[in-house]
Amino acid sequence: MPELPEVETTVNGLRRRIAGLKIVDAWSDYDSRYFRRSETIKDPSYFRRFKKEIMGRRVVSVERRAKNILINLSGGATILVHMKMTGHLLYGSYRFDAAAKKDPWVPIEPEGLRDPYNRRVHFMIGFDNGKKLALSDLRKFAKVAVLDTELAHESIHLDGIGPEPLEKGFSLERFNARLDMKPNGKIKQVLLDQSVIAGIGNIYSDEALWRAGIHPLERVRYIAKPQRKKLYDAVRKTLARGIDFGGDSMSDYRNVDGERGRFQEMHAAYRRTGMRCKKPGCGGVIERIKVGGRSAHFCSRHQVLIESGKKKAAGLSLGSKS
Repeated sequence: MPELPEVETTVNGLRRRIAGLKIVDAWSDYDSRYFRRSETIKDPSYFRRFKKEIMGRRVVSVERRAKNILINLSGGATILVHMKMTGHLLYGSYRFDAAAKKDPWVPIEPEGLRDPYNRRVHFMIGFDNGKKLALSDLRKFAKVAVLDTELAHESIHLDGIGPEPLEKGFSLERFNARLDMKPNGKIKQVLLDQSVIAGIGNIYSDEALWRAGIHPLERVRYIAKPQRKKLYDAVRKTLARGIDFGGDSMSDYRNVDGERGRFQEMHAAYRRTGMRCKKPGCGGVIERIKVGGRSAHFCSRHQVLIESGKKKAAGLSLGSKS
């Protein structure tokens, strides 16, 4: 799933390309009985209302909130896109092949749109310059809705999301306060909890914990202040580095030009099971475990689960005798 760096990369690309453009058309084949009355474009009746609502409006700005993309339009409407597991937004020229049995939108340019990962287009917006904004979504999990701009951040789609970890006001003190909301939580799960901190997913939590030297099963209450400072710095540095490298394209993600990011080339932990740890002088091996149903990758040597935390994680009593 695209995380904060991938979504930020997409938003930055859209800002440069679609600001000021007028919407002249919209198309979707997301029609799903399962999502009837879902208040997203997967409900055919909602899509008809959605299309009517956005037609003729111009793109005013594009912003990110957590893993959500907000395309603000003239007249006080906002298109919300959550790319979910395999979705990513693309911008360019397309032609529609009405005879095609599947994937009817044929990319023309830029060349990156021809990547097979970019061909599963299920939603399309047409602009007055003849170009399109396409949502390629292999597994069809993505979410698209239209909101009142003034109420967007209080909507059911965004309500309850935690603070942004890269914003200027996100201090170490605030980071600690957010972690302390879940004192008994395993740190991997706490970092993934969008109500605690926004935008962190499986990739960047693994990489930040590796950088900070903290085991993914460690309970929050056992993480000492020096380690918390390391984790705070690691989270911010890892996310910023992800943006610098254009996101992570180990899986489906591509930028708006259809091109791959490069953060997967920088992995120290994520999906490196059985490989040597990259930390100088460590000599450990990357292992993979399940934490709350999600995979976690960590170094067997420098990410040590402290003894009390290990016993707690195993459900054992510490029991002491005087």
